[in-house]
Amino acid sequence: METELRGNSNTSISLQNPSLFNNPQSSLSGALKGCLGSLDGACIEKLLLHCASALEHNDGTLAQQVMWVLNNVASLVGDPNQRLTSWFLRALISRASKVCPTAMNFDGSSTIRRRNMSVTELAVYVDLIPWHRFGFCASNSAILKAIEGYSKVHILDFSITHCMQWPTLIDALAIRPEGPPSLRITVPSCRPPVPPFLNVSCEEVGLRLSNFAKYRDVPFEFNVFDHDPSSFASSETMSQESSHDFHIESLLNHLTPTMLDLRDDEALVINCQNWLRYLSDEEKGNSVQDCSLRDAFLCTVKGFNPCIVVVVDEDSDLSAPSLSSRITTCFNFLWIPFDALETFLLKDSSQRIEYESDIGHKIENIISFEGAQRIERSESGIKLAQRMKNAGFSSVPFCVDTIGEVRSLLEEHASGWGMKREEDHMLVLTWKGHNSVFSTAWVPNGLQD
Repeated sequence: METELRGNSNTSISLQNPSLFNNPQSSLSGALKGCLGSLDGACIEKLLLHCASALEHNDGTLAQQVMWVLNNVASLVGDPNQRLTSWFLRALISRASKVCPTAMNFDGSSTIRRRNMSVTELAVYVDLIPWHRFGFCASNSAILKAIEGYSKVHILDFSITHCMQWPTLIDALAIRPEGPPSLRITVPSCRPPVPPFLNVSCEEVGLRLSNFAKYRDVPFEFNVFDHDPSSFASSETMSQESSHDFHIESLLNHLTPTMLDLRDDEALVINCQNWLRYLSDEEKGNSVQDCSLRDAFLCTVKGFNPCIVVVVDEDSDLSAPSLSSRITTCFNFLWIPFDALETFLLKDSSQRIEYESDIGHKIENIISFEGAQRIERSESGIKLAQRMKNAGFSSVPFCVDTIGEVRSLLEEHASGWGMKREEDHMLVLTWKGHNSVFSTAWVPNGLQD
């Protein structure tokens, strides 16, 4: 278990009031049986689940007792366990303030104001660990192979990292033996309301890409797909506030060949980087027409007859209706970036704290919210592969060159990072052997070689 690994690799955390657990009348007396007055990863997970159970049963008093213990463990500048606990505690307090506000003395109403980054700062942010670059590298290599021989290429880019993937692809196209193709990139005018946030507009990002492409002699066009201009005010920045105008149903309704200006003489690429998980996986009814937004999106893009669809996302199932299930999965997954950052950044590093804060944003959404407000709904690579096959896609393998490029990328980072291949030609980024991010490539049935 991941929790056991963490418990063995870190010093146990002493409780400030271990006598609380010696009281046979205490509701917590059995919660940490065997922890012997100190907390490792397994005991912290046990406490989190105890608190979740209390909240699910509207027991504010017990929840508050557990939170008191967690508060004695948590520290934003401690070891990875303590830092991770801080964000889980914050999420539980936020949920508790909604579920049983009159029983809670904790204030769960405060929010962390997240800074909008410059493009340069975002580049540094993306390079900290290979969480994003792994997907960029594998996807770009697969795209390059898929568009061989084409003189015109159109990429529909659905991602959350503000086109940080494309300078590397433009570089590669510039040195293509047969010469660079004409490249069009189209992005939606809205994005999920999740970090990282940028302090410039989509149009400014496109202008910078255009200038870079011109410098590399790659014919280039950048388009912002404004699917519903009446649904939000003019956005000057891709900020946290403007990104709340993420209307996926409106996007799907307007996702048509005409609106996207699809052209028969172009190779069409669909790029989904950490994006599909923000499309609801809940079916609206029992008929085919009532499929989930996630399936509806895949059905729509399949109808465009793309030459390749690349899907990269976090390899974790976080869509369970049960709070306890989500806590277990989330705790045993999101320790990975906390542990990885520990290997090369100081405990009080502002870069580290900011990166972890963005992970905390994810934890809060997973734990504190329900219904349509709970937008973090990732699924494992295995489940995604089955969803793609059900939608009429076939997987395509990554070539030897791709494997080599990914391995070279990982050599730039801590030795704990690795890569493995799984079913359906899937590449998986690992940390100390544990799956973190998967990368896949697909074509509509009948188009594979």
